[in-house]
Amino acid sequence: MRALCSRLPLVYHAKYSFEPWPAAHRFRMSKFVDLHDHLLGRGIATKEQLHAPIDDPPDEWFTAVHDADYYFGFTDGTLPAPAMRRIGFEWSAQLVERTRLECAGTVLAARLALEHGLACNLGGGTHHAHRDFGSGFTILNDLAVSARYVQNTGLAARVLIVDLDVHQGDGTASIFASDPTVYTLSFHCGKNFPFRKSRSDLDIDLPPGTSDDAYLARLADVLPRVLQVAEPDLVLYDAGVDVAAVDTLGYLDLSDDGIYQRDEYVLRTCRAAGLPVATVIGGGYCTDLDELASRHAIVFRAAQAVWERG
Repeated sequence: MRALCSRLPLVYHAKYSFEPWPAAHRFRMSKFVDLHDHLLGRGIATKEQLHAPIDDPPDEWFTAVHDADYYFGFTDGTLPAPAMRRIGFEWSAQLVERTRLECAGTVLAARLALEHGLACNLGGGTHHAHRDFGSGFTILNDLAVSARYVQNTGLAARVLIVDLDVHQGDGTASIFASDPTVYTLSFHCGKNFPFRKSRSDLDIDLPPGTSDDAYLARLADVLPRVLQVAEPDLVLYDAGVDVAAVDTLGYLDLSDDGIYQRDEYVLRTCRAAGLPVATVIGGGYCTDLDELASRHAIVFRAAQAVWERG
């Protein structure tokens, strides 16, 4: 079921977060270091579990799924102002560095998952990034980059992307719209951003206010069938916590316990089928940064429980 490894592999780079960052911005750039400190401070993880992505991932990783003019326009700082406004960030060299590193982190998590069965990135889930534009606080699509990386390196032929963020993974769906080797599953609130949605291989539009029992029942009905249809060699799992009832951009009504049950079910089901899984944290929006870190830590607690069961 997995290679010999005593600890669940986690992926993190200190430059996932950077300062200065606007204090009032909806996207909390500190959430990555906050999550790191939460995991280590509460004994959920240890430093020995942490793996760092390479500092300078090659451009070819990104241009395999992104338009070259868009990619280099972003890295060079020459994207038009409207394109950056659509993303929702102001350009900076630090933003370029952390965006590329975050994608490299998911690539590393995918590689570690293929080697050990399960691995978790302390970032990632940039699923609104399309081939030639960014949107919704996402610029380069780490899920797409990682899926194509494992295929181009011969590590996996077929990839399943399970996206349970509250917002549809429209960028991921559009990038792989005509690619039968990457199956995209998106559970999301139908009446939420993006308002013009792409077509995933399977979209589950949930009504606002969907709570734990209804959500988990729908997931239990869908996921086993998707695993059979997709026949993946690797699962990339976006464990967005903006499904929480208290999330400021969510509109669903899951409790923290419901999120834990969701994550544990996905990981347990995939691992029971012999499938390696790499997780990313996805979206989460909350003014209380400690609460947000605790919520993003849920998938790591679930992963540790599944890991310990073998």
